[in-house]
Amino acid sequence: MVRDDAELFAEIGARLAICRNEIGVSQAAMAEAIGVSHRAYHSYEKGKRGVPVEALVKMQSRYDIDVAWLLLGTKSIRAGHDFEALKHIESALDKHLTEEGIKIKSEKRGAIVARWYQSHVEGREVTDDDVHTWIELVRE
Repeated sequence: MVRDDAELFAEIGARLAICRNEIGVSQAAMAEAIGVSHRAYHSYEKGKRGVPVEALVKMQSRYDIDVAWLLLGTKSIRAGHDFEALKHIESALDKHLTEEGIKIKSEKRGAIVARWYQSHVEGREVTDDDVHTWIELVRE
């Protein structure tokens, strides 16, 4: 099945938000680091525009981001990351959102995944209350 540009950009935008949150920088700081305007960067995370190759190279060079993962969802965010755990977290979150009928923007979903993954990396158990709190924090 071929994805259209809007779907592809949305997927990349969500993974971009995950990367940025995992690294711990703001959208403005990431934009500055890769040499684009804050508005342009924001549109990448929202899935409204494609990320220029030059920006991808700078992200990889500066933050060691796995560009294959960012673009295609393969491998891991950065070397040494637990890709299987990340896929499990994303699936669990998506299942929960679907079951509860909750809709959130892709960049907000990315922020939740990043928090959940960080807890996993640090060996902290994530409870249903944690997930509910994270969802409430990002809902509009």
